Amino acid sequence: MKIKPLGERILVKPIEEKNETNAGIILPDTAKEKPQQAEVLATGDGKYIEGKLMPLSVKKGDKILFSRYGGDEIKVDGKELKFLNESDILAIID
Repeated sequence: MKIKPLGERILVKPIEEKNETNAGIILPDTAKEKPQQAEVLATGDGKYIEGKLMPLSVKKGDKILFSRYGGDEIKVDGKELKFLNESDILAIID
């Protein structure tokens, strides 16, 4: 399924944390924290400010850090994805 976000929305795939600690202890799903890193899959065209379209700061393929509880989770073809607003993004990871 092809999804094109609208406006300043961004579609991302959260990057899951490791299932194991550095000491080798395997963590159950209930003990894991919500992921805060993601890969950008698609972006909207941007947002209008004073009648001008301002492009988004991120592009497809960027790795980002986002607010822990930001965005809306969806499931597409069995994959967990998330829609974020540009304001939910904290940083681009190099």
